Amino acid sequence: MLLGLRGPAGPGSGWLDRRLPLPGPRRRLRAWRRTRPFWGGLLVILGGTELLLVPLSPLTVLVSLGLGGIAAIGIGLALVAAGLFLWLLPQTRAYVSIHALLLSVLSFVATNLGGFLVGMLLGIAGSALAFGWTPAPDPEAGGEGPYVPSLDGSGPRTLAAALPVVLLASLVAGTGEARAAPAGPPMAARTPPTVTTALFAPQGFAFAGVTHVPTVDGPLKVLVLRMRAATLTDYELRSRDGREEYGLAAKRLDLSGDVTLYLTKFSGCIEGLLCVTFSPDGLPAPPVIPPFVFMTRVSAEQALVTSDVIKTDDLRLVAS
Repeated sequence: MLLGLRGPAGPGSGWLDRRLPLPGPRRRLRAWRRTRPFWGGLLVILGGTELLLVPLSPLTVLVSLGLGGIAAIGIGLALVAAGLFLWLLPQTRAYVSIHALLLSVLSFVATNLGGFLVGMLLGIAGSALAFGWTPAPDPEAGGEGPYVPSLDGSGPRTLAAALPVVLLASLVAGTGEARAAPAGPPMAARTPPTVTTALFAPQGFAFAGVTHVPTVDGPLKVLVLRMRAATLTDYELRSRDGREEYGLAAKRLDLSGDVTLYLTKFSGCIEGLLCVTFSPDGLPAPPVIPPFVFMTRVSAEQALVTSDVIKTDDLRLVAS
């Protein structure tokens, strides 16, 4: 009965198979595919490609997150290389799939949330399929399938030594253009002024940790936020040092270049919905922030701000 279900032409040649074109090439492709973790390698390659496409996308909403965009290119290239190794050197599947799994998990914290989870999940699924794949034994050769390892160390298996070099070269190529860390911040005011804005729209927004900035009264603990650019609408800065308050106001303030904010307090409503407050000793900011995030009703205690370019619209002095 089983033979009858497969059809009179033999195994693997069902009704649909007999009617599809190019039977010879399809048969050879099927034979080649069954001797290696094909689907696992394909998912790993797709995951790496998706990680590459996110920071390279021309859409303005898909912008890279500072160094996260550069890391996405390096990890994406490494995953594509790992997928090709799974296809071309299937005997190294355990070694390669473990590296692909580690890179996929690393992409969540080092890149754009693992390509918004899609690239990370494809890489994890592909590496799991590749690691669990087992070839049919070859009784004549006494080994795994058609690729028996050479006893003298030569042959395809020795090419697996190139995998760490490929992975390392991909990561170095992705991070080689990263800027050197900027010098330490200048001295801040004794009491940080208060900044308010109706809309805070950053580009390449990332949380860079907690540090101390010098003041005349000693070091001040601050949050460090870095970005490529930011737009602040209905911007107002007011000094809190002394009895009289004074400051600046503008309809719009544009920061661009290497922008760094040093804040003792930062509060606002994410996407205008979820209102939160961050401080050096309170709720920590996440290491990476999705590129489409904006905040409304922002209030911050700003110890320092550094930027390559600052542009304003309708700048005026305010006092009270």
